[in-house]
This record gives sequence, C-alpha cells and structure tokens, in this order.
Amino acid sequence: METTRLVIVAVGGQGNLLASKVLGEAALISGVPVRMSEIHGMAQRGGVVESAIVFGEATSSIISDGEADILLGFEPAETLRAINRCSKKTMVITNTATLPPFTVGIGKGNYPEVDEIKGLLAAKTAGLVSLDAMALARKAGSPMSVNIVLLGALIQTGALGFTKENVIEAIRRRTKPAFLEKNLKAFDLGMEAAKTN
Repeated sequence: METTRLVIVAVGGQGNLLASKVLGEAALISGVPVRMSEIHGMAQRGGVVESAIVFGEATSSIISDGEADILLGFEPAETLRAINRCSKKTMVITNTATLPPFTVGIGKGNYPEVDEIKGLLAAKTAGLVSLDAMALARKAGSPMSVNIVLLGALIQTGALGFTKENVIEAIRRRTKPAFLEKNLKAFDLGMEAAKTN
C-alpha cells in the first residue's frame, strides 16, 4: 500500500479514539503497517481531539501542514480549523451536524454557516464528502455512533483501500457487544450516504 496520511478531528466525546482504533485494527487485519498518534485538547470540556494515522511504510506518525491525504472531520468548524493540514490533493469527509462551542452559546463568538464551511473546504481540496452523520446515527439507533457513520463514508470513498468486510471485522473486535448491531447499521448508512454525495 502507498503511504496514506489521515487526520481525524473531533470534539471530545464524539468517538474519535474509537474510530482510530477501528481503523488501526482494520489495517492490521488487512496486513497494512500503521502508525498512530493522538492529541487530546480539553476533551472532557468539549475541546478538540485529533488523531493522526499513517498507513503504509512510514517512520513517523507526524502529519505536517499540507501533508494529509485524507481529513475526516466529526464537526464542521473543527474540519475547517484543520484545513491547513490539507493540500489540493486531500480528500475531505465531514459531518455537517454542528456542535457550537460554549463561547457561541454565551454570545462571545460566531459560528460560520455550514454551507460557507463546505464551500471553503471544497475550494482548497481535491474533493469533499459531507453528510449529516448525527441524523444517520440517530436513524441507526444511537447518536453515539456518529464516528461509525463517518467511517462508513470514508470506506465508501475507497481512499484507504480497505475492504468493507475487514472494517466490519474491526468494528466487531473493537465495539462493545451492546453497541455492535447499532454500529454495524451506522456503518452501512454512512456508506450509503457517501455513494450519493
């Protein structure tokens, strides 16, 4: 496999770390070398959580500005905030459901329009897949499965080259039994949504 650099950005509590573990497991199942690192902001307070995952032969998990092949964003403003990691070759997959920060709630900040965010992302990258992952997660039976919906969209793009079957096996290995069926449904819904994007 060619070296592929993936950056995942999310707000604390959205399941970024589980998504990273599922992708790491899928890489192992697929026989692909993988390196991972995570940056935890004030995750418990809704701060940003970022994962960097490098698939293929690499000596480091550090992804510098402009080096991401794929940017996966769990929250649209956080996706936009990570735009400096992208280049004109980067594929972006983002959730369109917003989680405005506390400062917006108390009137100390402004949240950009989602269509404006999408326009900025599309203009600076190779391609954009955007979907309301929260609506799809609720349809799957759990708002906690936003992360798995987005993994489904990512796998549907073919950007990683992992088979659906290997990712499903990774979800089975990394998900608690009580959440497995909802997560599998969420994964399928994410894949379907990305087909029509």
